[in-house]
Formats: sequence, structure tokens, C-alpha cells
Amino acid sequence: MPTAEQLKRVPPAVRPIVEAAIHIVKATAPGAEEIPYRMAQPRSKSMMWKLVRYAVDGEPVVGVGTFTGHSAMFFYRGRELDDSSGLLQGSGKDTRFVTLRSPADAEKPAVKRLVRAAFKLAAS
Repeated sequence: MPTAEQLKRVPPAVRPIVEAAIHIVKATAPGAEEIPYRMAQPRSKSMMWKLVRYAVDGEPVVGVGTFTGHSAMFFYRGRELDDSSGLLQGSGKDTRFVTLRSPADAEKPAVKRLVRAAFKLAAS
């Protein structure tokens, strides 16, 4: 998990969302390696503060980051995931993300399916 000090600096309005996202990843892939980012809190409200990523065999799978008003889970191989729910956003070469506006968003079955699929993809 990101250091306790790092979580304390996450804005209180989004801290429960970040904690819920981390919980979902850890519950889905308890053996995944947890790698905290060493990123300082951004000065710009429009920049994501990347907090932690989870990897399998050194390959990043899912990351958790936050803005001041919402959080996000980002999937390093998101372009390859089947997203029948339409939750994945982004148009980068590989990475896609899901916007989380409440802890309940992280608990949605479609989000859990994406996390499971991402770890399954990494294992293949």
C-alpha cells in the first residue's frame, strides 16, 4: 500500500475512493507485487497523482491514482481488455483507465471484472 504518510496527504474527499480501489486490487490479486510510486503530490489539479501500481512477475498490471475530486484505476494493457461495460477510457497506445467518483464505483462488478481480466491477461 502506499505509505501511510502518502495516504494521509491524499485529499480527504478522495481518500476513501483510493482505499476502496486498493482494496479491490488486493482482494483480486493478493499475490501481486505492490509498488508505490515515488511521485510528489502534483501542484496542478488536472494532473493525476499516481500512488501505487500492482505487478505480476515484474509486469505492471493495474495502478491507482487520484485527482482532487475523483480517483482512477489505470490498466497498463487496457487496450487488450474486453470492456463490454464501456467503463474504460483513454486512447493511449496501451493504457486505459476507469474514473472512480465514489468508493461504490470501485465496488462495481464491472470494475472487479476488469481487474480480474487484467491479472488474467498478465498471467497468460
